[in-house]
Amino acid sequence: MDINKVDPQITKLISQEKKRQKDGLILIPSENFVSPAVLQALGSICTNKYAEGYPNKRYYSGNEYIDQIEIIAQERAKKIFNAEHANVQPYSGSPANLAVYLALAKPGDTIMGMSLSQGGHLTHGHKVNISGKLFNFIQYGVDKKTDLIDYNEIERLAKKYRPKIIVSGATAYSRIIKFKKIHQIAHKIGAISMADISHVAGLIVAKCHPSPLPFTDVVTTTTHKTLRGPRGAIIMCKKEYASAIDKMVFPGLQGGPHENNIAGIAVALKEASTKSFQKYGEQIIKNSKALSQSIKEGGLKLISKGTDNHLILIDLTKNNITGSQAEKVLEKMKIYVNKNTIPNDTRSPFNPSGIRLGTPALTTRGFKEKEMKIIGELIAQVINNINNPKILKQVKQNVKELILSHDIKRQKNSRTN
Repeated sequence: MDINKVDPQITKLISQEKKRQKDGLILIPSENFVSPAVLQALGSICTNKYAEGYPNKRYYSGNEYIDQIEIIAQERAKKIFNAEHANVQPYSGSPANLAVYLALAKPGDTIMGMSLSQGGHLTHGHKVNISGKLFNFIQYGVDKKTDLIDYNEIERLAKKYRPKIIVSGATAYSRIIKFKKIHQIAHKIGAISMADISHVAGLIVAKCHPSPLPFTDVVTTTTHKTLRGPRGAIIMCKKEYASAIDKMVFPGLQGGPHENNIAGIAVALKEASTKSFQKYGEQIIKNSKALSQSIKEGGLKLISKGTDNHLILIDLTKNNITGSQAEKVLEKMKIYVNKNTIPNDTRSPFNPSGIRLGTPALTTRGFKEKEMKIIGELIAQVINNINNPKILKQVKQNVKELILSHDIKRQKNSRTN
């Protein structure tokens, strides 16, 4: 039976959310739009099947076709990332990272990761996260003057604390990460090198960012963000670590995998292997650079003075407003960003000094550099005139007109083509 008849309340809310996404400028760097093909896989009957275990070694019968889907997802991941082994079962990035830690280290062991306040992820050892509670995490960060990762400091800390694992990767870092450099530091001291590429996975596939594979020991990634797939995760590793990691994913941390999600991942990986996806990745970078330049020209301060990837971090300290204030006002304009700490922030993560934004979602919608320049100007106008109702009203109208003209132009182009 149709969802509208079964549950009109939820149907209405889904419709409203669809309209919100369509009528707004989504600039949250971890968000994107999946294709209709991925949505079809996600909503498929694969969700009906229980499949504890791995292909050809399940605890339930009737997995003939599910096994084939999961194997295809594994093989596609291995091919596009140049990996020896791939596990596509993790429910999301956080349990994927935890599975690696528990598989390759013991609770209490020392691990190194990038500090959340410096651009790392919660699961890279923050004290409120299970990773920081179970393991002795040593945190590294960025240089105070340049806002760039201090690789000399990573090596110094590695030699001093001799961690079991060194984690590279970030969630709020707008520059190229030197995965090979961190891998070399890890191997100098006999540590396992691990890269969390959740934010830049799509850019790596599109050859717009250096890859940590094949040399890095273990690589984790979410499957949404720049990879433009459903919400899930993949762990890739050298064969010597495959058995321990697989056992920790199942039965260590999870039960039955979400096979409809794995089907969606398989479809997304096929899409990511195309030439059009490479062009998409290249356009993300072009858009990000155009947006960052426009924001700078509007008088706002960018952490590290710019970007090499999909992500931009704005320092609002001199504007005398907080990230929370900026996020809320921009949301009223239908410009969606997220509040975020900046390196060496003196404010709370709940009310930090910065905002984080990125270009994957709008690039999927077909926005290009010319429109990004306009969006940057609008963001600067809001930040610089946050208490001016007249200007804010005009910005909101400008956002509406920009989206409308963009959609009309795309419709015309699609009919012409």
